[in-house]
Amino acid sequence: MNKTLRYYNNTAKDFIDATLNTNMSDVYQFFLKYIPENASILDLGCGSGRDSKLFIEKGYSVCAMDGSMECCKLASEIIGQEVVCKTFEKLDYSHEFDGIWACASLLHVPFDDMPGIFEKVSQALKPGGYLFASFKYGRFEGERNGRYFTDLNEKSMMTLVNLLKELQLIETLVANDARVGREGKKWLDVILKRPQSC
Repeated sequence: MNKTLRYYNNTAKDFIDATLNTNMSDVYQFFLKYIPENASILDLGCGSGRDSKLFIEKGYSVCAMDGSMECCKLASEIIGQEVVCKTFEKLDYSHEFDGIWACASLLHVPFDDMPGIFEKVSQALKPGGYLFASFKYGRFEGERNGRYFTDLNEKSMMTLVNLLKELQLIETLVANDARVGREGKKWLDVILKRPQSC
């Protein structure tokens, strides 16, 4: 088990308590405007289950997944359905989801490993499906507060996109952190699409 997963297993309850009630309405709109009603969504790295719960309440068919067993246990109770415990590396879905929501999750992947992980993510999308991903804004890569982070800005995001075979960058947004007391922190939110021809 890597250090980041160990961090989330050890701090699951505190992490969930700190993030569960964050107002994410603007970010939801950024993603959901691309997703049809009653569509299927993979919540990739669901953490507390906060976003899965919202998507379920809106009528979407949701598969919630996280690599932390402790987060999975607590999130399952919050959303009222089982959360799949699986790491990014074990992702093995094929053309199953209209949308994938990766909110502050793929940022824990080292940059050199991202093309391979994004390929698995792309494979999980139906042709014409959309991926939302968010990263802390900047150029840092390494351990911070017990977890591994890869921060991205517009330039490094384009470097990554140019390495991807099956995903096209549709939209980017630099946004303030939605958590109370962290409004000065910036995030890079991106929408990518798997073309119909893939």
